[in-house]
Amino acid sequence: MRSPKSRSRNNKSNRNRNNPGNIINRVYDSSGPEGKVRGTPQQIIDKYTQLARDAFLSNDRVAGENFQQHAEHYTRLLSEAQREMEARRQQSEQQNRERQQREKEEREARAERKSAQAAAGEGDQPDIVSQPDVVDDTAESGLVDTPESKPKKAPTRTRKPRKPAKSEAQGTSGGESGGTPDAPEAAE
Repeated sequence: MRSPKSRSRNNKSNRNRNNPGNIINRVYDSSGPEGKVRGTPQQIIDKYTQLARDAFLSNDRVAGENFQQHAEHYTRLLSEAQREMEARRQQSEQQNRERQQREKEEREARAERKSAQAAAGEGDQPDIVSQPDVVDDTAESGLVDTPESKPKKAPTRTRKPRKPAKSEAQGTSGGESGGTPDAPEAAE
């Protein structure tokens, strides 16, 4: 079974192959004739150029030429990376210009439609035939009557007769008041 570290290292190396990133600032390890040289392409170029100068000063033309070839390799690498970055920059600028032009055209079209709609509201209006507010009950409307649409009838309940008040019924012994306890008494 693989360890998680080896998988993550594998994924990183795969990502670097697909998208190398910013080559100009990337750190390289160069194995030259004098040992390893580590740094960005510009630093490696400077180092090999200095080593070549030193070799020529010490009358070692073979080592000097070797150092110059190493410096030239990294010079080509750096110039190619700069060309690629310039091409990407120009492409993104072109895309931005095209996008801005599209957005400008869309804004103008929207403003034109809006002004056309506003102008359409100011012109001649069609004649509107008045519609009756109430539909004839005799005419068949094709709609189904639902219980919600029918008018509600007030429930009619029969009322029970009122019980006579005890104080009035006991106070009158002869029934002088006319027989109904609710009837108003005659003024004396």
